[in-house]
Amino acid sequence: MTPSKNKGFTLLETLIAFVVLTVGLLGAVALQAQAKQASYDSLQRAAALNLANDVIGRIAANDTAAAMALYNTEIHFATPEDINNSTACLNSPCTDIALANFDIQQWLRAIKANEGTGTLSRASICITPTIDQDQVNLNVTISWVGRQNVKQSTANTKITCGSDESNRKIVSINSFIFMRPVS
Repeated sequence: MTPSKNKGFTLLETLIAFVVLTVGLLGAVALQAQAKQASYDSLQRAAALNLANDVIGRIAANDTAAAMALYNTEIHFATPEDINNSTACLNSPCTDIALANFDIQQWLRAIKANEGTGTLSRASICITPTIDQDQVNLNVTISWVGRQNVKQSTANTKITCGSDESNRKIVSINSFIFMRPVS
């Protein structure tokens, strides 16, 4: 019997197939990790947008000049002692100023609740209403600390809401509302 020139060739084919399969599986795992991170980033942005829409909706419902002065504020991550129950506008009539204070307390609670779920870590809400006759131009910025470092654009570095950490994320919404005339 003569020795074959192809001896060990099947073993070599098997090793090459194993290497190709390993590289493919590692690629699939990396793709899964990227998809999970993108899903988490999407969850954070959705929570920030919901919070910004709540801010705009509450301000639109309390659209007087006296309330606008109180809404011009920055609200940062709250510790439990920052949240008070002194203003309760749920089952009793409130003045526009009391309602503005109640709204601010509700946003403090929302930030604290989001902190517990991990969606908006160390969040800040910056509200800037600019009164122009009977119209209010409203800028609402939600800032939070994400998991990944991101390169901040020049426009984002000019926004002073929240921390200045390298992994800061921002959602900023501009809107306008018409103020009610005071009777």
